Amino acid sequence: MKLKIAIIVNPLIPVPPEQYGGIERIAFMLIQELKKKGHDITLYANEHSQPGCKLVSYHESANYGVKDLVKINRLTSKIAFQHFDIVHTFGRMSNIALLMLSRIPKIVSYQLPPTVSQVKKAVSIAHKNTLKFTACSNYIANQINAFADVTTIYNGVDLNDYDFNAGVPNDAPLAFLGRIQHEKGTAIAIHTAKKTNQKLVIAGNVPNEPIHQQYFNEQVKPHIDGDQIKYIGPVNNRQKNDLLRNSKAFLMPVTWDEPFGIVMAEALACGTPVIGFNRGAIPEIVINGSNGFVCATEADMITAINSIGSISRASCRKVAEQKFSAGVLAKQYEELYQLARDKD
Repeated sequence: MKLKIAIIVNPLIPVPPEQYGGIERIAFMLIQELKKKGHDITLYANEHSQPGCKLVSYHESANYGVKDLVKINRLTSKIAFQHFDIVHTFGRMSNIALLMLSRIPKIVSYQLPPTVSQVKKAVSIAHKNTLKFTACSNYIANQINAFADVTTIYNGVDLNDYDFNAGVPNDAPLAFLGRIQHEKGTAIAIHTAKKTNQKLVIAGNVPNEPIHQQYFNEQVKPHIDGDQIKYIGPVNNRQKNDLLRNSKAFLMPVTWDEPFGIVMAEALACGTPVIGFNRGAIPEIVINGSNGFVCATEADMITAINSIGSISRASCRKVAEQKFSAGVLAKQYEELYQLARDKD
């Protein structure tokens, strides 16, 4: 059955994003796949978005407040009278507060750790059987499954955007791609590269906050020599593909509980093994010894880097195709849409 679907994202970054913007990238990919299946999509997002479907643009101030809440709810509440079959939001749940009272089926997707109190409140006010949640990993789903109807749907990548590379030379570098900050473990990536005498290419932006600028200036920048340790700044899609496909392994030395980490799926799509710490969703994505290594300590990561030759790059690509492709993601969301609509 063809559906009329409203998809909502926060309006801070265009869909699709040019560089950083994981949620916006997922929303764009989902829209493209749903369009192929003949569904009618309307996106509520940043005015500069180019989603290839109907766009309703909206804004919010830098310091989101009550005025934003009221203004945006006036906009989204009109969805209830526009004959949509499903409302699917990746944005603030508060922005569809008034829609909670309507009979239209609603899906709220969590790409970040949820606020349990908000989940409980939404469930309490939503019209009966009209509210479902998705989580980008079991790690996220487990935080709310006692209070709400939640389904894990892993993030994915458009495999056409990532070129599989079956083999790289022995002197191929390691790769780090992400925001340059303590939680992402950039300094740990540098340390392990030096300990294993490997080259490392670092890509990503340095956030403007002073704490992140200090981290870069004190723990990252002094080690950048342009030879063993290179920093190439933020990258676009083509540059990202080139970096990942030509790397020996992708390092994910996070010091926080990563909700998913789309870049890991991007690396696997290129055939590049992932080496990460056992935090958050990483052990759901990385199958230890098959498409990379899950590490408990920095010493484990050093051992894993030295063992990376045992990982089949073809197996990495196969995991991306089977679990983290755009088609798999869209099929799961489509099935959830049909289920939510049937219960209406």
